[in-house]
Amino acid sequence: MTDQQDLTAIRDLVAAVDRHQSDVEEFVALHHPDLVLVNIAGRRVLGREALREAMTAGLKSPMAKVFTRLEIEDIRFIRPDVALVSCAKYVSDERGEGSAVPTRGSLTFTVVREPAGWKIAVAQTTPVP
Repeated sequence: MTDQQDLTAIRDLVAAVDRHQSDVEEFVALHHPDLVLVNIAGRRVLGREALREAMTAGLKSPMAKVFTRLEIEDIRFIRPDVALVSCAKYVSDERGEGSAVPTRGSLTFTVVREPAGWKIAVAQTTPVP
């Protein structure tokens, strides 16, 4: 793959994260089996199966009315098969009054190229006040 093909594939991966945020199987498939994820509330999830469980539970709760939108700010290749993706994260909380989820965050993905394409290995979100 060329750098441009990799950049396009990584942008497509991030777009799929937005598109599938309410579809457990599609969303989980975007991640590496040994994923490490820290969400905007500070919850750490270790592994794709734990992500599946957390997401399934979340979509059965009022959290199903919390939506995010990502904007890529930067992509840097650490190696040809590893990249850091810096994103702005915008959160829309439609649960009603009293919601405590931050409305903005800085999200960093570490993505790795696998035989099946780019996957998210690490996702870390830091709330922005």
